Amino acid sequence: MRLLLMSDTHLPKRARELPAPLLAELPRADVVIHAGDWVDAATLDLLESRSARLLAVYGNNDGPELRARLPEVARAGLAGLRFGVVHETGAAQGRERRCAERFPDLDVLVFGHSHIPWDTTAPGGLRLLNPGSPTDRRRQPYRTYMTATVTARGGLTEVELHRLPPRTGTGSTGG
Repeated sequence: MRLLLMSDTHLPKRARELPAPLLAELPRADVVIHAGDWVDAATLDLLESRSARLLAVYGNNDGPELRARLPEVARAGLAGLRFGVVHETGAAQGRERRCAERFPDLDVLVFGHSHIPWDTTAPGGLRLLNPGSPTDRRRQPYRTYMTATVTARGGLTEVELHRLPPRTGTGSTGG
């Protein structure tokens, strides 16, 4: 099972559209995971229409329309692994402990908010993944998203951080 992970798309505030390399991954993904801060409902509509399955939450920058359509926390069993998605997890210091305490029933937690990629495992085994932002390079030199594979035996493999090329003179904002 192939996963496509993203967060903090912030359209159309940080960019006019999702990057072409990210859109090209949609048909390859069995599940698309978005960890919030969409900003516009059009991006949600796009991912719902082009994704085989979408697992998503709202973020702190998402207004009433998105909050009416999305949960604050989403959970799903994917090929034997228990996944959760949430936008905010708090400060980096102590994140593994806090998340393991808050989500003791999960194997993998996908989160966003910081726009900074993160891939760690808490002492109890909870895998924490933040795919960064495909549209905003705030506090980092590049825009990112992740792909991963869930094996039939319930393992998470091939977790890959994809760095997007710099935008050229398109007039887009946000880096």
